[in-house]
Amino acid sequence: MAINFNEFLREELSISDLQRAMENGEITAKELVMYYLHRIAAYDQAGPMLNSILEINPDAIFIAEGLDQERKTKGSRGPLHGIPVLLKDNIETGDSMHTSAGSIALENHIARCDAFLVEKLRQAGAIILGKTNMTEFSNAVSTEMWAGYSSRGGQVLNPYGPGEFFVGGSSSGSAVAVAANFTVVSVGTETDASILSPSIQNSVVGIKPTVGLISRRGIIPFTYSQDTAGPIARNVADAALLLWVLTGVDQKDPATYKSEGRLEEDYSIFLDEKGLTGANIGVFNYTSSIFRSDEEYDEELYKDAVETLRYQGANVIEDIEIPSFNREWNWGVNLHELKHSLENYLSQLPSNVPVHSLSELIQFNRDNKDRALKYGQNKFEERDLLPNTLRSPEYLNAKLEDVYFSQEEGIDFALKKYHLDAILFPSYLGSTICAKAGYPSIAVPAGYMKNGRPFGITFAGTAYSEGILIRLAYAFEQAAKSRKSPRL
Repeated sequence: MAINFNEFLREELSISDLQRAMENGEITAKELVMYYLHRIAAYDQAGPMLNSILEINPDAIFIAEGLDQERKTKGSRGPLHGIPVLLKDNIETGDSMHTSAGSIALENHIARCDAFLVEKLRQAGAIILGKTNMTEFSNAVSTEMWAGYSSRGGQVLNPYGPGEFFVGGSSSGSAVAVAANFTVVSVGTETDASILSPSIQNSVVGIKPTVGLISRRGIIPFTYSQDTAGPIARNVADAALLLWVLTGVDQKDPATYKSEGRLEEDYSIFLDEKGLTGANIGVFNYTSSIFRSDEEYDEELYKDAVETLRYQGANVIEDIEIPSFNREWNWGVNLHELKHSLENYLSQLPSNVPVHSLSELIQFNRDNKDRALKYGQNKFEERDLLPNTLRSPEYLNAKLEDVYFSQEEGIDFALKKYHLDAILFPSYLGSTICAKAGYPSIAVPAGYMKNGRPFGITFAGTAYSEGILIRLAYAFEQAAKSRKSPRL
């Protein structure tokens, strides 16, 4: 091997650092894959046993060798050439790995083809290193199920406090793997907070993009209205590079049609250290007393983040109003769309998979309750009583209300009223209203509480404002320099 892995990678190098090293012959993609496999063996499956990895791609080293040879003979394909990427276990890959959403019912399911976003990654020269553990079926199974738990993979742990700190929403494995340096970047998915929450909890950067910016094809669904994949990285620059590769109009996903002509050719053009100068940022402070007393909130760290924005030249508007923020949201869209979308997905699985409907999935779990039902399945059972046709007045009205109150009386109202570029939320407090609007957010590390627990902030904006949010988040990140590696 050309170099000492631990010495070379001690600084958790970025994508650009690694590309420079590979171009200079200091390290190969094969060696990089081997380094991450070593760390996974030492810290994920042994040592603190963070349990963020569900499966390793058996062809990862071969793929890396091929990309190394291609670099020598043809040159690099681009910034992700030879870069290992981990995928959440609800993202299909047409290879030797399984796609199970963390369930034992689908533990032997091998997809027929790659998800659209996986095709994009492979075309860019990325190495699909493996699949990450997750909250089973994206937290659709049980109200009692712990975040980061799946019957197939067990419990994901937070590297900053294994067994002590909350690990975050359903993309927890993807966030932990990046935080613990088991990969360079990863891909998660979000319906509501599933990228933002684990990114905040594990001190990494997570981008929940506009719904439709990234194709949903090949992702085990939760809803039609809110589901999206998104990048997770240790810094904003890497997240922006991954976002650029993942985006694209997919003729088989109608949600992407509106992205035609609105995609950025390169999101790294927004990486400006002076990006906060003159920016109008509205600070949301109308949090409930329950949230303010929550372990996820730190008032002093939030104030420090706001002061950093001011110091970097932002026009900070305190205590902005979002009229619909504290309304009692109707969850009818999620209830009905999960039943419909998951039924459709299961019905198309090959015959060797034991379940092809929600009812069959529920019965399978009952028949295998010792493995499958540690926390029960009351969410599944509740949804199975609903019709499998999206036409009820309850559903239709809930869908219309979600759009109106999250957009016209929500994010867009505040942006227009105060002439804002973005809204700042503590932690991932704004995840629900942004999710229901289908609007983008980016979570960034913003320090650590006295007990060592990570804290972060979220920048949010209107549809297709990813470039603006990346610019603001990058400038904050470069000024604050908050992130520290976990001590494994």
